[in-house]
Amino acid sequence: MSADTAERLVALRRDLHRHPEPAWCEFYTTARIVEACRRIGVDESQRDSSAHQNSPSSGGVDTLHVGRDAIDPEARMAVPEDDELADWFERARDEGADPEILERLEGGHTGAVAMLERGEGPTVALRVDIDALHITESESGNHHPASEGFRSEHEGQMHACGHDGHAAIGVGVLEAIAASDFAGTFKVVFQPAEERVGGGKAVAESGHLDDVDYLYAVHLGLDYPTGEVVAGIDGFLAVSHLLAEFDGEPAHAGAHPEQGRNAVQAMATAIQNLYAIPRHDGGATRVNAGRAGGGTATNIIPEDAFVEGEVRGETTELMRYMKEKADRVLHSAAEMHDCEVELSTKGEAPSATSDDELRDVFGAEAADVAGVDSVLDRDDLGGSEDATFLMKRVQEQGGLACYVCVGTDHPGGHHTSTFDVDERSISIGVESLTEAILRVAREQP
Repeated sequence: MSADTAERLVALRRDLHRHPEPAWCEFYTTARIVEACRRIGVDESQRDSSAHQNSPSSGGVDTLHVGRDAIDPEARMAVPEDDELADWFERARDEGADPEILERLEGGHTGAVAMLERGEGPTVALRVDIDALHITESESGNHHPASEGFRSEHEGQMHACGHDGHAAIGVGVLEAIAASDFAGTFKVVFQPAEERVGGGKAVAESGHLDDVDYLYAVHLGLDYPTGEVVAGIDGFLAVSHLLAEFDGEPAHAGAHPEQGRNAVQAMATAIQNLYAIPRHDGGATRVNAGRAGGGTATNIIPEDAFVEGEVRGETTELMRYMKEKADRVLHSAAEMHDCEVELSTKGEAPSATSDDELRDVFGAEAADVAGVDSVLDRDDLGGSEDATFLMKRVQEQGGLACYVCVGTDHPGGHHTSTFDVDERSISIGVESLTEAILRVAREQP
């Protein structure tokens, strides 16, 4: 990779880092990605024109699907309320996002799929995620984004998991493949809403994965240092995010406590009993009540309360087991305290396994990339990721999929206020993935 290209990708990463946006609110982020794709020569205005030809040197048709064209809108999960979406939309406009691009994204229809068609050959795809987290970024002078002037300008929001770097890697690989002798079809999926496990299903059901023969997904960091890569990540825990909203009856807590139906009591009972769900001999399971609240004053029997949490399982079946038990606990807690409860699933993702054929290719190609010191054959994530929706979609239709990691030195752990990426890892990721994709298209393992 040239120094100019590396510098341009770092600049893109820093711009996205300054403008972090949460799930389905990635308006500025998507607009900047679209602009970067257009610079490469991929333009959404050509999406319905298969007759369009790029320059003779490119040898094919380039297409960019944006917003509703990139996802199945009906399959979105964890979509914010309309007023929150509108606030982020206007913020993106105020910060200089292209109004014409923003029109395509209104209502929380974010994300993009860039496609290069280069004649006969397999269809290879790369998935990167683009959303940020609800975390306030450190202002410490020791924190590189703060000291270098690209700290988050959105207080309470932060790229604390490297998705800004993932987006830059996706653009870099798209540019490298466009300039190569790649034969076949190549897609880069810029996926929204991973942090809420709300976007993977919408991409998987969009149709863009249905012709994919080989899929790579990538993550920076994961506690591996700069210079180390993991050729295949497994151990994805299937996950389901749940919201339980309890409804009771208010009353004066001193004068007439018997007239109330205490929703907070129902919520508290539910939390206690969620952690008592029996574990399963089929593998690891998890449960967590992450947010809870309710009531209005100390002297009022609370009429409403909520608990937001998650269940996980080593397999999708184990996650379903935990979800069934959790639903029973929540309904029983409501009944015990004469309340009603409404349950909803806010996000979900299955488990998945990386295919050895793609793992072997990535490991072999990454080993020869400048800056790579060591290659781990495989490791377990120990967490959850909705790239698994895309992986399963490709695998169920006879294709191969693999999730890889590019290590990066980060002074704070993932999802902390001091997280940052070593920007050298962006070039390592681009070059490793580009070489792996070219070899996969050439050899079709």
